[in-house]
Amino acid sequence: MSFETQTPPAGGASASPTAPRTPLVTSRLPEVGTTIFSVMSALAVKHGAVNLGQGFPDFDCAPGLVEAVHAAMRAGHNQYPPMPGVPALRQALAAKIERLYGHRYNADSEITITAGATQGILTAILALVHPGDEVIVLEPCYDSYGPAITLAGGTVVRVPLNPADFRLDLAQLSAALSPRTRAIIINTPHNPTGSVWSTGDMQALAELLRPTDVLVLSDEVYEHMVFDGQVHASVSAVPELAARSLVISSFGKTYHVTGWKVGHVAAPAALMAEFRKVHQFNVFTVNTPMQHGLAAWLADPLPYEELPAFYQRKRDRFRAGLAGTRFELLPCAGSYFQCVDYSRISSLPDQQFAEWLTAEVGVAAIPLSAFYSRPPARPIVRFCFAKTEATLDEALRRLSRL
Repeated sequence: MSFETQTPPAGGASASPTAPRTPLVTSRLPEVGTTIFSVMSALAVKHGAVNLGQGFPDFDCAPGLVEAVHAAMRAGHNQYPPMPGVPALRQALAAKIERLYGHRYNADSEITITAGATQGILTAILALVHPGDEVIVLEPCYDSYGPAITLAGGTVVRVPLNPADFRLDLAQLSAALSPRTRAIIINTPHNPTGSVWSTGDMQALAELLRPTDVLVLSDEVYEHMVFDGQVHASVSAVPELAARSLVISSFGKTYHVTGWKVGHVAAPAALMAEFRKVHQFNVFTVNTPMQHGLAAWLADPLPYEELPAFYQRKRDRFRAGLAGTRFELLPCAGSYFQCVDYSRISSLPDQQFAEWLTAEVGVAAIPLSAFYSRPPARPIVRFCFAKTEATLDEALRRLSRL
C-alpha cells in the first residue's frame, strides 16, 4: 500500500485546511427582506407593547373545534389524505358555497384544500402565469402578491385604489389592461384598508372583462367579516366571473385558527386541473386530522354566520375608543383591520411613526407603506382589532394620550 504525501510549506508550518467555499447566489427576490409583520411583532415583544400589528386573534378558537380535531386523531386520521383534500371537507365546502353564493362547485374536481390562503395564492400564480405575462394588482395590496408574480416570471402592473376611500377606479383598471394581461388579483374584504366590494362592483368587473381572456384571483379570506348589514360580494355569485376565477379563502380567519394554516381554493375544473399540477409538487397535501375536524365543524353554519356581528362589536368598541384621539378614523366596512391617518399627530414617515408608537406609546401597528410599491399618498397605519376586549381596552388606554 502506498500513501501520497504533500510537501509541507516553507518554515515547517503545517498546511491550513482549505476554507469551505460558499457559492454565489443570485436572488430570485432581491428586493425582499423580512416582512414588516415579523419586524413589528418582534419590536412589540422588545418594548412590551400591545401588538395590534400582525393580523391574528389573541383569543382561542371554539373548544368544540379542537375536540373535533382530537376525535379525528383518535379515529386514526393521521396519514396522508388525498392530494386535493379530504372528500368530506370538499363536499361540505361545495354545499356551503352554494348556500351562500348560489354557485355549485364540483367537490371532486373544483375544490382543493391548501396549506393556508398564501399557499393557494402562490400556487395559483405559479400554475397560470407564464414569463412575460402581466398581472394586475390593486394597490395597496397584501404583500405576497408581488413576489409570487415575480417568481412566476410575470410582470406586476399596479393600479392604485382611490386614496380617499380605497375604492376601485374602473377607468384606471380598464387602462391597465393589455394584450399581455393574464390575470387580475382582487381582495374583498380588503387587507389592509377594510373596504369591501359591492355586487355592482362585481358586475362592473364582469362587464369589463367580458371580451377578454383575463383570469381573476379573488382573495376572499375575510368573507365572513362584512359589517353594517352588508353582504359579502363573492365572484362565485357572478356566473361570468366564476367561470374565469380562482376563489381563495381561509379557515384560519373564519375560525380563529390562523396557526393551523388551512385554506381552500375553488375554481372551474380546467383551472383547478392546472392548479393541482403545481399543488401536488408544492405541498402535496394538508394536515389530515385538521381537515376532518373542520369538515365536522362546517356542519353547523352558526359560527361563521355570527362572525360579522362578533367582529363588528370589536370594531365599534375600538373606533369609539379612538374617537377621542387625534387619529383620523378611515372607514372600515369589513375585515378586522382599522386604518387611521396620523397626520395631526406626527410628520414622521409611516414606518418610523409605527416604530415610535411601539417604543414610546406601547402599541404596535403596521405602516401602510408595507402594502405599497412606493410611498402612499397619506400617512396611515393599520391596527388589528381581532383581540380580546381587555387587549383592546389596554391599547386604547395607551393611545388615549394621542
